[in-house]
Amino acid sequence: MGNSLDFVSYFLDLNADICNQINRDAVADLVEALAELKQRSGRLFLIGVGGSAANCSHAVNDFRKLVGIEAYAPTDNVSELTARTNDEGWDTVFSEYLKVSKLSFNDAILVYSVGGGDRELNISSNICTAIDYAKTMGSTILGIVGRNGGYTAKHADSCVIIPPLVPELITPLSEAWQAVVWHLIVSHPKLQTKKTKWESSVKEKATTIEP
Repeated sequence: MGNSLDFVSYFLDLNADICNQINRDAVADLVEALAELKQRSGRLFLIGVGGSAANCSHAVNDFRKLVGIEAYAPTDNVSELTARTNDEGWDTVFSEYLKVSKLSFNDAILVYSVGGGDRELNISSNICTAIDYAKTMGSTILGIVGRNGGYTAKHADSCVIIPPLVPELITPLSEAWQAVVWHLIVSHPKLQTKKTKWESSVKEKATTIEP
């Protein structure tokens, strides 16, 4: 890349390509699965590590506040997360959280991950273990991930795969598009029950302006 603008253009063009190539049917399937979860008053557990864990925390707020789904992220409780890592091991931090939460067939897990977990490579094995436990409980398994071959994509009932266009940028693009997809979902008229503050404020202001 010759200068700063070259990379800026390259990165933004990649995002435009992802926008054009992402599987819209898969996104719609995820919306439908979450609508069914909401209808049966099931809970949603968002699971991710690293930057994806931060996305989970943000998304929990949106699913609870805007959609009205009871949602949780195990990584939000740092004390429990580190205690389980120290005492029981990293592989089971999510599955043990789900056990204590009494995960059932009525509930769902939603995985945010770049690779979706890989047992053979020992990458995000705690996600794999959580998926295995959710399957034994008959829970719905959902995902937003960044590559085709991950454990999540193989085992999920519904999964959105962010097109892995450039291997050397798969992490920033995947984590950025997790946010795009979940914001689409919580804005979908089939799910959203409360408007965000700015949109509702603008609408309220517009209705009070004298002609």
